[in-house]
Amino acid sequence: MMRVVFAEWRKLRRPTLFLGTLGAALFFTGLTNTFLYLMIDSEQGNGDRGRQIGREVLNLAGGSVYGFSSVGGLLGIIALCVFAAQTAQEYTYGTLRNLMVRQPGRVRILLGKLIAMKIFALILVLIAALVSIGISYFLSDRAKVSTELWFTSEGFQEIGKTLLNVSISVIYFGILGMVLGLLLRSPISAISIGVLWLLIIENLIGAVKPVTLEWMPGNQLSTIAQGGSPELAYSHALILGSSYVFVGAIVATVLFSRRDVAN
Repeated sequence: MMRVVFAEWRKLRRPTLFLGTLGAALFFTGLTNTFLYLMIDSEQGNGDRGRQIGREVLNLAGGSVYGFSSVGGLLGIIALCVFAAQTAQEYTYGTLRNLMVRQPGRVRILLGKLIAMKIFALILVLIAALVSIGISYFLSDRAKVSTELWFTSEGFQEIGKTLLNVSISVIYFGILGMVLGLLLRSPISAISIGVLWLLIIENLIGAVKPVTLEWMPGNQLSTIAQGGSPELAYSHALILGSSYVFVGAIVATVLFSRRDVAN
């Protein structure tokens, strides 16, 4: 098992992949936090979908990670792309057969790859959290936001809770990407379908019928990162999101164990 993890990690730590992915994550993190603070008085809103996030919210103990929780969905989409590509490219390049010569246990290969990609995702989340808190602190004075409660015991509890929620959300997004990679066996197809559904189709359906967002998988996972929202309870999002991920993982694992490894 550990040999599979180390083998997968060798691919994930390549500078082109690791630094490129980290760069994308930090770009969205910085952009979200910058808009949150610099547009705090804008009538067009400074939050998701034009919401107005005022100083009374950012002054609270959890204000330091409010921007980080908001960007959790975007970090999840990045994780989905990485997990999907790293899983599906084994079929595209024909390397899966070589892996099975060294390790014939298909489920062990799958678990090893998942563990390595989880570690990758958690490192990504941790770095993004540190950068997000740093930007928030740097911009707080300009936005006239008080940081008095941010680094108290309650503030650190909020940071820990948000870090846990975003980590769960990002890993769930990644597992769904891995499921798509196993089902479609093509990096381009898996990434395009996943991103198309999360960024376009869900939003279009939700705009026509808002009640459907209570059941959309992408909305559940984004809500987990935010620790709940006015429209959707955290418990509902966690239970339903976990169910989607669990069912998808079981189906993909069964197919991976039984299907031919050829693309």
